[in-house]
Amino acid sequence: MKYNPATASLFIKNRKKFIAQMKSNSLAIFNSNDIYPVSADSTLPFQQHRDIYYLSGLDQEESIVLLFPDAKNEKHKEIAFVKETSAHIAIWEGKKLTKAEVTERSGIETVYWLDDFYKILALLLAEASTIYFNTNEHARANVETQTREDRFIEWCKKKYPAHSVAKSNPILHQLRAVKEPEEIEKIQQACDITEIGFRKVLGMIRPGVWEYEIEAELIYEFTKNRADGFAYTPIVASGTNANVLHYIENNKQCKAGEVILMDTAAAYAKYSSDLTRVVPVSGKFTNRQKEVYNALLNVKKECTNLLTPGLIWEEYNAEITKLITSALIDLKLLDKTDIKNAPKEAPAYRKYFMHGTSHFLGLDTHDYGLQSEPMQANMVLTVEPGIYIPEEKMGFRLEDNVVIQKEGAPLNLMKNIPIEAEEIEALMNS
Repeated sequence: MKYNPATASLFIKNRKKFIAQMKSNSLAIFNSNDIYPVSADSTLPFQQHRDIYYLSGLDQEESIVLLFPDAKNEKHKEIAFVKETSAHIAIWEGKKLTKAEVTERSGIETVYWLDDFYKILALLLAEASTIYFNTNEHARANVETQTREDRFIEWCKKKYPAHSVAKSNPILHQLRAVKEPEEIEKIQQACDITEIGFRKVLGMIRPGVWEYEIEAELIYEFTKNRADGFAYTPIVASGTNANVLHYIENNKQCKAGEVILMDTAAAYAKYSSDLTRVVPVSGKFTNRQKEVYNALLNVKKECTNLLTPGLIWEEYNAEITKLITSALIDLKLLDKTDIKNAPKEAPAYRKYFMHGTSHFLGLDTHDYGLQSEPMQANMVLTVEPGIYIPEEKMGFRLEDNVVIQKEGAPLNLMKNIPIEAEEIEALMNS
């Protein structure tokens, strides 16, 4: 395995937390993702559904985890179902997990082959009164593809219409948002690998380099250091491309005098990091570029210091509005008349800063978590304010990953990644 997986003790702990919130006499089922087709006989590389991974550590297709804490038979309180391997499969696809390996990785003692799933499910649903289905209710989710989970839910409702149903996702939103120490360690490893890649590309950036060359150097360094790969589709945006928030073409040649916005980071053991830095193509910021950069960096530092347990998201966003508006006035991008005349639904600062400042981070880059609830210790968040100035053909965003602490300032997992303008210039010219 490329990465060192988390220990079974983490997944045992995660299941105990989930089970503690289940209704009496209920059963919960979690399916792996499909292997998704491209065309002809081509498929995308398998990516495990993060919920089943969170609860079991199983990183194999066609796996199922079943939790039934009130099962009459002790061995059926937790069950894993995995695909039975064969000599033919081993030759063409490689070795699959044995039952003993499933137990070692997940801590689940009872393991059946997948062919036994429907027979075992029928026996257990004769005892259970409620079925927990795992639907995707992430606020940003916009999925048109029918998933393996969707197909199972559709089949199960038709087959067992008399059972009550419940939702796993609200429980997982609460649990996955607050990280265990071992999870924070994995995110830190992802951040450390990201640092290696970022420092390496600082030495290759110069006028004439292509955005895709920077991307290639990053994935080389990430892979060499045992990352899963990019945590998300990389953004390497020079010049005015930085004003496109999700610019992913990465096909422009970088010119002298421009800045490059790089929103690229590694994942490790399924855990994401999320970094954004802005660097000068020529190795030195112009006076105007440095003025904007330092104003934004100051906003980012002040935003970070706000993150404490009990903070309400609405209050956090309101403070950010004040900070960014003040910075835009100082940069002479806005004046008091602009602010006064702007409609309430479209405040003036939105012309130059149009996205959120923080999101949850973990097994998903935009991880689970409820912004309707106060922040808690051990939540991992991004801090990523931006200032985008199309008329000046440049855009800036600075982003680190931080852990909210029980007391004191947040822990910055990217504290060793250069961010001060002078340090970046010095490294690029060393």
